[in-house]
Parts: sequence; C-alpha cells; structure tokens
Amino acid sequence: MKKGDFELEDGACFPGKTYVDELLKPVFKDQRDYLFDAMFMIHRAHTTMLKEQKIITNDEAKKILDGVNQVAKMEKSLLDYMPEYEDLFFLVEAEVAKLIGHDLAGKMHIAKSRNDMGEAMYRIVIRDHMLDLLDNVRKLGQSLVIQAEDHIHTIMPAHTHTQPAQPTTFGHYLLAIADNLSRDVDRLWQAYQTVNRSPMGAAAITTTGFPISRERMVELLGFEDIMENSYDAIGTGDYLLETALTLVSMMTNIGRWIQELLRMASNEVGLLKVSDAYVQVSSIMPQKRNPVSLEHSRALASSAVGEGLSVIQMIHNTPYGDIVDTEDDLQPHLYNGFHKANRVTKLLTAVITTMKFNKERALEQARTNMITITELADVLARDYNVPFRKAHQLSSFVSKKANEGKKELYEVSTSEVNEWIGDVQLSEEDWHNICDPSKFIERRCVTGGPNPQVVERMVQERKVRWTELGEKVGAYSTRIDAVKEDLRNL
Repeated sequence: MKKGDFELEDGACFPGKTYVDELLKPVFKDQRDYLFDAMFMIHRAHTTMLKEQKIITNDEAKKILDGVNQVAKMEKSLLDYMPEYEDLFFLVEAEVAKLIGHDLAGKMHIAKSRNDMGEAMYRIVIRDHMLDLLDNVRKLGQSLVIQAEDHIHTIMPAHTHTQPAQPTTFGHYLLAIADNLSRDVDRLWQAYQTVNRSPMGAAAITTTGFPISRERMVELLGFEDIMENSYDAIGTGDYLLETALTLVSMMTNIGRWIQELLRMASNEVGLLKVSDAYVQVSSIMPQKRNPVSLEHSRALASSAVGEGLSVIQMIHNTPYGDIVDTEDDLQPHLYNGFHKANRVTKLLTAVITTMKFNKERALEQARTNMITITELADVLARDYNVPFRKAHQLSSFVSKKANEGKKELYEVSTSEVNEWIGDVQLSEEDWHNICDPSKFIERRCVTGGPNPQVVERMVQERKVRWTELGEKVGAYSTRIDAVKEDLRNL
C-alpha cells in the first residue's frame, strides 16, 4: 500500500489508528487495571504536601481533594481509552477539571511530572505484590516446617546425582527446602527495601523550583526513604531488576523441589501421596491418580521465571534515564509474575499441608542400594585405626563383592565381610550398626545433620523464624493499609 493510501486509512495526524489500537488502548487498559488506585494516592499526597508548603492555599487544596476523591469513586472498569486523552494521567486530570475547573485542576500538578509520578506508582504497586507474596511464602514455609516436625524420625534415602546416596530423614529434607525458601525471603525483603523508596519531587528529572518537601511525600505515601538524586530517581531500573531477579530465584528454587516431589509421588518410587483434593483422574485410565496440582505449580513457577526474565531483557541495553522500555510495556510482566508466584505458593501450601508420606516404603528403600556403606569406612577409620583412604578402598571392595553376589549389605554376614576386608575383624554389633540406616542417621549428630535431636532443634528455630516473618509482614501491611486509609480520608 502506498503512503497516501495508508494515511487515508490510518491517519496522518497523532494518534494514528494503528498507534491507538496497538499501543494507546492496551497501555490505557493496563494503567487503568493496575495503577488507578496508586495514582489517586499520589494526587492526594502531593496536594496535601503543596498545601503544607503553602504553594497552594488551604481552600484550593480542599477543592482539589474534593474533585480527586469524587473522580476516584468512578468504576474504573468502565473507563475506556479516548483519543482526546493520551493516557489515564490526562483523562483523570480532565475529569477533575470538569468538577473544579481547568485552572485549579492544573495546580495539582505543580512540581509534579508524569515521570516521578509514574515511578512512584510502579513502586507502590510492586510493594503491594511483594507483601502479598511474602505472606503466601510464609504460609508455605510454615507448612514445610510443620510437616518436617512430623517426620523427624522418618528415614528415607537421600540422593546425589539422582542416585541413592545415604540415609536421611524426610524431616531433614523438608527443612532443607524450607531453609532454601527462607533465603529467597531474605532476597525478597532486600528487594522490598530497594523498591519502597520515593522518587516524588524528582519531577521530570531535575526536581523543581518550587519549595516542595520530598521528605513529606515519603511519609504521606508510606515509603521508607527517598531516592535522593533526582536523576537516579527517574533513570534507575535497578528496583525492577532486583525484583525480577528475586522472583526468578524464588520460582527457580521452588521448581527444583516440585520436581523432586513429583518423583516421590510416582508409583515406581511410591513415597508421597498427594491428597485426593489435589489430584485428577485420567479420562481413559481409571487407575490413575495424577498429581496435576504439582504439575501446574511447576508450570506456573516456570512461567513466573519467564516473566522475570522478560523484565531483565527489556531493561538490558536501555539508556540510563527516562525511557518507556521500563514503563507501560514492562510493568505487567512483573505483576503477572507475582500473580503466578502467588498461585504457586498457595497450591503448594495446600499440597504440603495435606500430603502423606509412606514411612515403611521409605525405610525399605533406605536399606537398599548399600547406601550405608560410608559408615563402614568411618568405623574402620574411627574405631579400628585403619587409615581413612585404605578404609575407603576396603569399603569400595565390600560394595563390589556384595553387588557381585546380588546382596544388600544386611544380607552379608559378619564372617563374609571380615573375609573380604581381611586386615581387621569387625564385631557382630559393629557390622549390624553399619547396615542399619537408623544408626547411620543417629551418628550424624553434628550441626545441620539428620540426627533427630539436631533436626528437632532446627525445627523449633525455624518455627520461630517463620512466625517472626508473619509478624513482620503483618506490621508492614498494616502500615501500608493505614497510609492508604489516611489518604482516602483527606
């Protein structure tokens, strides 16, 4: 199509039909759905600050706030893009102007730009998502610790390189997962501190000639600190990167142990039974119990990772400054990532809380594949003064001989093993204990080991940690809720 014909159809003046359909309308919808409430928080706070700084009069502030509060009652789902307004920012100003006049409505934007306002809105919305995820992760962490406490004595095989390695307990394993999760909680809190800083007052990028109080905006909007350098406040994307990377880390880590739970839930392994409430049957195979809740969780976690990586890719190689790459098209990836992460944590909390573990089968598996053979080397070195490297070689030889005879260690007699090792003679009791996975676990009583007393101590400490997290999240959420309520009452 020739330029003239295309312009007749699409338009030769801003905004062209394609620009409206493919950019302005989708952006307006995202702004409306995600940023509406945050925008009005900022209008109220900024107007209040202008009044306190005597930049506008008390009467002007009251009229502006009355108009803002009236427009804020609009049903946002009914708002649609209109060509006369470039975005939601200008539409809201126009709606306020209809009530209080254009001159007065314009005053609420004194010393305020779409730049600092946009950055503040993004941070307000992201911190809410962070607090929601922290609360859901806290519930997941607590469910893991509660299950761990019930399985302090539940013996199972630990795996390395996906192969049976040594005996441990299911409680020890679940605490490992919970500890991994708690480090992602630490990362999320650190990201929250980066996000929860106010860019307001940076205006376009160099602040303003009006005598505003940027510090007061921190208080009014519930931020914890200020983005002091105004160029940094507008130009930075690190709060987006840190948030995205934390999301990627948490969902990647969770995805790894979801995979482990699915392995345990297979009929061949037969250790884990997902509650009937979270399995589905086959449309054609009536015997199937498909743990699709875990499969969906794995898929959603991977999808959340994808959302986080999209954020990183969109920021990569962008100029340091005000740039749309970090704005309207990017932000929904973060919001969607958090939405999926919350779905994952809620599903997993339900599955973990209600799942059953087959203790008998786990113990049976822990007695196979000669996974206590490490203890033979330890006993020879510790109790029989055999040099450790030689003790290891003797243990390897015993393993080889038992494997050739198609025997498990407990099927090998004391006389047989003594014949194989030659140099020393094990007692009946020592060989019995070497073959016993419960003795193996009992002797691993150093810090962090699977010994039940060690795990019990860790369980109690983790209970406190996850409870404290709940209290911390609750305190932060209460503070933010109070800020929102105070602003609504202005």
